[in-house]
Amino acid sequence: MKRFLKIAGLTIATLVGLAIVALLLVRFVFRDAAKRALYALQRTERIELLRTAGAYASDDVPFRFVYRQDTARARAIGAYFRLDTLADPSATTWERTLATARFVARNIPHANQTVYPERPDAIGLWEYSRTVEPAFNCRLHSILMHELLLAQGIANRFVTCLPADAQDNDCHVVNIVWLPERQKWAMIDSDMQAYAVDDEGAPLSLAEMRALYLADAPIDYRRLADGQRDKMSYYRAYWAKNLYWFECWEETGYGREAGRKGSRFVALVPEGFAGFKLGQDEPLTHDEARFWAAPERLELE
Repeated sequence: MKRFLKIAGLTIATLVGLAIVALLLVRFVFRDAAKRALYALQRTERIELLRTAGAYASDDVPFRFVYRQDTARARAIGAYFRLDTLADPSATTWERTLATARFVARNIPHANQTVYPERPDAIGLWEYSRTVEPAFNCRLHSILMHELLLAQGIANRFVTCLPADAQDNDCHVVNIVWLPERQKWAMIDSDMQAYAVDDEGAPLSLAEMRALYLADAPIDYRRLADGQRDKMSYYRAYWAKNLYWFECWEETGYGREAGRKGSRFVALVPEGFAGFKLGQDEPLTHDEARFWAAPERLELE
């Protein structure tokens, strides 16, 4: 009898153990696999939608991107953030960009803030993250990055990347940085802590990312933080949605969204698409060559 009870106890313990293992597999392994499958399906569906978009074409819609620099503001931001210690001033533009993005990502995580900052500029945003809320959204991340890079003399824009669906209230804002050593733009995302490279490790622009999605070609997304190159399935699907059209300020500069007047947004849209939630005077262009043209020199204010 004792032997029977012992065997029964071992059997029950084994079954309980197997049930626990099964639950753990369902909770962690199979759940992650299901998520990856869902994101892969979303990516495929969104690429198909992107392929239905009209083509780009040259046009004569009047707009001109202006890149402004205020040397006094640049010195103030440089001193406040000690930018000379953040990255070697003799490093390449891309190396300084990565160092800056890692600094921002390390200190300010993503969140949808509940209180909008009173001063959405570099110093104001930093102080907000230390005294009001410790994190904020992609747009504020990109404004902070814009001014930190500009203070280092790096020409860049922050670009709103939008979906085709007017009912989709989610979009993404990132920075594009001009790399004079490579004569091209590169995307950097301090908010979601990532950037994209081609199969040779060269950083990709938003235009190149869009072209690769249309070709259903792979993109290597890399994390800004070491050891975080996994779990990018969501990010791949997310970008497939938000490369349908783009919008950014016609003039760059400090305090761009801190009450500064006298500029407007410019939108790049595929032919046959009118965008949504646009300003009355906002130019719509199909001319990707002009929208993504190399920046003119920084104009001193």
